[in-house]
Amino acid sequence: MDNRIAICDPDEDEVNNELFGDIEPVTWVNDDTNYDLDEINMAFHRVDSHQIIYEEKKKKCKLIGKYVMGDLLGEGSYGKVKEMLDSDTLCRRAVKILKKKKLRRIPNGEINVQREIQLLRTLKHKNVIDLVDVLYNDEKEKMYLVMEFCVGGLQDMLESMPHKKFPLWQGHGYFCQLIDGLEYLHSKGIVHKDIKPGNLLLTLDGTLKISDLGVAEALDMFAKDDTCTTGQGSPAFQPPEIANGCETFAGFKVDIWSSGVTLYNITTGEYPFEGDNIYKLYENIGKGEYTIPAEVEDPLKSLLQGMLQKDIDKRFTLQQIRQHPWTICRPPKTLEEVPIPPLRGDEWHTMTVLPYLMEHHYGVDNDPTYYTEHQLNDSCESLVSPDWWSRYDRRKKTPRNGSDKWGTEECLQQPL
Repeated sequence: MDNRIAICDPDEDEVNNELFGDIEPVTWVNDDTNYDLDEINMAFHRVDSHQIIYEEKKKKCKLIGKYVMGDLLGEGSYGKVKEMLDSDTLCRRAVKILKKKKLRRIPNGEINVQREIQLLRTLKHKNVIDLVDVLYNDEKEKMYLVMEFCVGGLQDMLESMPHKKFPLWQGHGYFCQLIDGLEYLHSKGIVHKDIKPGNLLLTLDGTLKISDLGVAEALDMFAKDDTCTTGQGSPAFQPPEIANGCETFAGFKVDIWSSGVTLYNITTGEYPFEGDNIYKLYENIGKGEYTIPAEVEDPLKSLLQGMLQKDIDKRFTLQQIRQHPWTICRPPKTLEEVPIPPLRGDEWHTMTVLPYLMEHHYGVDNDPTYYTEHQLNDSCESLVSPDWWSRYDRRKKTPRNGSDKWGTEECLQQPL
């Protein structure tokens, strides 16, 4: 079946192709029968939930292309984020559901979405979120951005702890991954402009992903430097040059500053600059005066001072950060790891749906085995036993392309 065919939810709006005219339109039809779902007494309450095969079906499963729609993960100013299951690879995805009504109410909302799509399609790095697919309907004015699945984010983890901070060894690991991803973006001439814990997500194997490139800027390939003229990031993470209203500023140094504020936040549980309102906050940032808690020891203290340097010329570069003693030497593991909090108390949030689907659809008698998303990414083929394939063949079903096994591109989560 054409994996660009989908069922449209009449209760939600969709972004039309006035903005995204270069994307091929999608035909939306009722195509449930091809998936044989009517005979299955199940509901996709959450695609990674233990309830998936035990709860009595309340409504038809919603299909969008080759994706089975899952439960709500969150909702922001741009729209909802839901979980999805790729019916080809049985890999989980996350989908941003964008509504034109909401985009019109957000300053530069439509432009930011277009920019994010264009940028993500050119990027491929282990520490940058992958854009897997884009589906839209010009009649219903809704767009789906299908992304790789992340089980949580640094902000949620921080808020789940009383002291709002990570152990130094854990924060060190996340910070080093952030620098890896940031170095890649800068090598591509991209200034993120909004680095903060809320935009740093985690996969099931603990890989950090830089997300939300809506306000990012791609520098002209012939530009002589990284000069930028607009800053739209979160106020608490903005550098003094933006807080003071400079018309032009060095884009890469903006990301260095916001990464420094992020490091300060995840290791101390506090912010270097605060204010009763945005005007007072910007006034404090513009002065560049802050205090590092007394319990912070060198060399972390010197790293923070280098990254949060008001003078742009003295502010650390990525190379200096990489060569800094605190970055090179990981702190000892003295405290327990801060776990990824379960979504709405779902203890199975970090489990995949693959074993349940195999057992339910194909009659595998063995006890379910739980796999991480990392194992699925390595190869779905390695997770399926020969006995499973013999059962699969007896049901007279054929994998995609008529082959006797899934192709590599079918098994792996690859970006566009």
